[in-house]
Amino acid sequence: EKLFALRAFLGFDKNVIVQATCHDTDNRALVDALKNSNGKAKGVAFVSEDISDAELKDLHEAGVRGVRCNFIKRLVDSTPKDVMVRIASRIADLGWHIVIYFEHADLDEMAPFLTSLPTTLVFDHMAVPNVAEGVNGKHFQNWLKAVEANKTWINKVTCPERFSVAGPPYDDVVPFARTIVERFPDRVLWGTDWPHPNMKSEAPDDGVLTDMIPKIAPTAALQQALLIDNPMRL
Repeated sequence: EKLFALRAFLGFDKNVIVQATCHDTDNRALVDALKNSNGKAKGVAFVSEDISDAELKDLHEAGVRGVRCNFIKRLVDSTPKDVMVRIASRIADLGWHIVIYFEHADLDEMAPFLTSLPTTLVFDHMAVPNVAEGVNGKHFQNWLKAVEANKTWINKVTCPERFSVAGPPYDDVVPFARTIVERFPDRVLWGTDWPHPNMKSEAPDDGVLTDMIPKIAPTAALQQALLIDNPMRL
């Protein structure tokens, strides 16, 4: 109820709900929210490799269109890569995508695995840019080259509050997000990451995050792609 109220307040018609880590592979709360969204929400689930075909079908019918995995070493144990490959081969048949949370500083190590996955990859939070390095820094530039080379990779320009050095309104993160939006206009998504889990001080103002949109997508065409065309196509 709070999510849908926030969505209406911010002026959006639809949204995506991503399964929270604290729920692990119990997707019942996610499915319940999707079924009560009046067709205005899709979901990204968290699954194990022992999930049955019938359970995958049930998730699909509820509105799930992807699964997520975490390769941020400092947060939790990563999904074993061989397990992720087996999951990926099954969800590819459903047309689902994989949401991956990792830091592009680990790109050299992760690239062979990432390119082996047989479905569209969506990278959380711009793959964690190092704002202190700047947009011309080695890691971010290498990340842009990797996205350029892999046409099924999509970026989520989310969570400036997690990477900002300056704090709100997070203008020091704008150059990173705007570079991605302008360079890959048909392969970029936006979101608020509400309810902002694991923030060490306070959660950001979702209105401030929404106000960043014209800064990172300065034209009507870029905003149309970022907010409507790309997410609806995915």
